[in-house]
Amino acid sequence: MKIALINENSQNAKNPMIEAALKKVVEPMGHTVYNYGMYAEEGSNPLTYVQNGILAAVLINSGAADYVVTGCGTGEGAMLACNSFPGVLCGHVADPLDAYTFAQVNDGNAVAMPFALKNGWGQELNLEYTFEKLFGFGSGNGYPAERVVPEQRNKKILDGVRAAAFKPLTEILDALDPELVKGALSGEHFQEYFFANATDEELIAKVKEILGL
Repeated sequence: MKIALINENSQNAKNPMIEAALKKVVEPMGHTVYNYGMYAEEGSNPLTYVQNGILAAVLINSGAADYVVTGCGTGEGAMLACNSFPGVLCGHVADPLDAYTFAQVNDGNAVAMPFALKNGWGQELNLEYTFEKLFGFGSGNGYPAERVVPEQRNKKILDGVRAAAFKPLTEILDALDPELVKGALSGEHFQEYFFANATDEELIAKVKEILGL
């Protein structure tokens, strides 16, 4: 699985720690992490939590990523931004229990984490334990056992509702502020990672148009 890491700018200094915890957990599982920033280096492209959602939507809908790990100070803004776009089902995940139940009950493809709140000593351990519960036990299996059938049924219903509620992503991108969108797709390694992994030709063409390529 291709997992994209996206940081909002207020938490840029924590990007290396988050990346290290994520890679430590998921690489032995056979997954690959792509760090789309925001990077900790001075001068790196600043991403707002709204742009986190734009970038997450482009990556998932294009096939460049299968899963997005993102966040901001509280995690709430990044979650709301991600869920504003088709194809992205994002949960607010603060700890291992959140991670496990979101994976098993809601079967999403993105999480938004509170990288500023309640994060002092042991933050890297909480991240590692959370990623273990998020990626280490499958997804969509239901929890608890007696709720499996209705939960899986409700997830299919939700998928249908979301499919009916959203316009195609290319149309949404056209309707947004061009500079906002371009900024979301201008990270240091965006083009390197995106064009190597994306499979949706329509979105690839749209990204090239946005970036003037």
